Amino acid sequence: MKKRLAIIVVALLMFSFLTLYKLDSYIMSPGSAYDVSEFVNVQNGDTEDEGTFNLMTVSMMRATPLLYAVAFFNEHQEIMQLNTVRQKEEDEEEYNIRQLKLMTDSQFNALYVAFSKAGLDYNVTWKGVYVLNVLAGGAAEGIVKAGDEIVEVNGQRIQKQSELVEIISKAQKDDAVELVINRNNELLTKNVQLKEIPDSDGRVGLGIMFTESKSIKTDPKVKINAEDIGGPSAGLMFTLEILNQLLDEDLTKGYAVAGTGEMNEDGTVGRIGGIERKVIAADRDGMEIFFAPDDEITTEMRQYNPKVESNYAAAVKTAEDIGTKMKVVPVKTVDDVLAYLQALEPKK
Repeated sequence: MKKRLAIIVVALLMFSFLTLYKLDSYIMSPGSAYDVSEFVNVQNGDTEDEGTFNLMTVSMMRATPLLYAVAFFNEHQEIMQLNTVRQKEEDEEEYNIRQLKLMTDSQFNALYVAFSKAGLDYNVTWKGVYVLNVLAGGAAEGIVKAGDEIVEVNGQRIQKQSELVEIISKAQKDDAVELVINRNNELLTKNVQLKEIPDSDGRVGLGIMFTESKSIKTDPKVKINAEDIGGPSAGLMFTLEILNQLLDEDLTKGYAVAGTGEMNEDGTVGRIGGIERKVIAADRDGMEIFFAPDDEITTEMRQYNPKVESNYAAAVKTAEDIGTKMKVVPVKTVDDVLAYLQALEPKK
């Protein structure tokens, strides 16, 4: 009886280890295609369209020994080491915060580009500096948190990150600065004594990584509800859906259109990760057209990874491997997308 109990206990411990123990890696798998009109609503917008614009997702899971073993033998899953997913000193909470910020920025850029293309009114407001993560051993450790917005420094209102950089660059080691931060819509005053930034060349600062926080108001109003989708890769498809509802025409020409790519403020389409998995998901979900960023591969990128290839090249290779009939289209800018759709014959 004791021997049998011991075997059961060992088996349970082994099962728990295989299924629950977190390794320093992630598993990326094909996600799904989602009709962007489910997330975007333009006030009094045109929604009477035959086709759809669809954003693509991937599934990112922290690897366990069992998931790692399964992914190792699955050609449609990718094992990614922790340091290729997270930034230096970034914990899981900070990673999730950064992904949500990237998504918020992609929505801003989508609105900015779509309304610019449509020739409609918008107004941009700079709200301060958004903290992405706090360096261990830095001046702000234990005082400032990822997700905070710094809105005031030493009594001076901060709107853009250049203003924060200018103030801090003039300060000396051990100088005290008074910050006003917005944390979950509550204004807090925090005092920070500056010190050398960890792993820097002796520069003095707060020891944080940050970006700008800004918002955009448009006329007509646009509501985007995509809080559960992280990262910037849906930016292009958000832009196209907003334009599609703003304009009194069906840009899709009746097709199931998918795509991916970061939407930059200048209208260029930026490189993203996981495009192979997105092509697989798009084919599985019946997409007919897939827009892929045709990004330039720099010398620095090749030095870091000699096997690197453009998003478009990787998408074409995956499409050929799975034998899809879906059309993969290279795009460098949103204008490339609109030109392709304009020339496309309506689906019969």
